[in-house]
Amino acid sequence: MTSIEADVREIKEGIRELNRKIALLLEERETMALMKLSEQSLSAFLSEEPDLYTISDVRVVYR
Repeated sequence: MTSIEADVREIKEGIRELNRKIALLLEERETMALMKLSEQSLSAFLSEEPDLYTISDVRVVYR
């Protein structure tokens, strides 16, 4: 195996790794965008709903 073939193989592996990382970043970005969209679309609905619990309901008493 020549040095050039080894270099090409190493470059190809590096490109595969970069493509994998880019795909993961894009997936995370899409997920965050969908979460933000859900939060915005549900905020009006949830703001009109009555609270199920008050602050005093959720306080825990430790002994």
